[in-house]
Amino acid sequence: MSTPLRPRTTTAFYAQASISFGVSMAAVAIGIAYLPLGAWPRAFLALGLLFTVTSAFTLAKCVRDRQEETEVVSRVDQARLDKLLAEQDLLRVDVH
Repeated sequence: MSTPLRPRTTTAFYAQASISFGVSMAAVAIGIAYLPLGAWPRAFLALGLLFTVTSAFTLAKCVRDRQEETEVVSRVDQARLDKLLAEQDLLRVDVH
């Protein structure tokens, strides 16, 4: 039995996502740096940005892990079903 291929992220999509992330972080960091505020409010906003980014990475990892767990359970269930069907001979005739 062959296992289905997992879809892979293309290099172009990975590059686009990485560049988009870098540009957005830089834009927000520059925006915070040029705000007409004192050092403490800017530091507070920078820490808020850092916390938001790390939380987003953590959430993305949790979503990915849950998807992988579901995929493994589906494979186990499929293997059990395949084994059960392989053991059954629907064309067998019981003669008593």
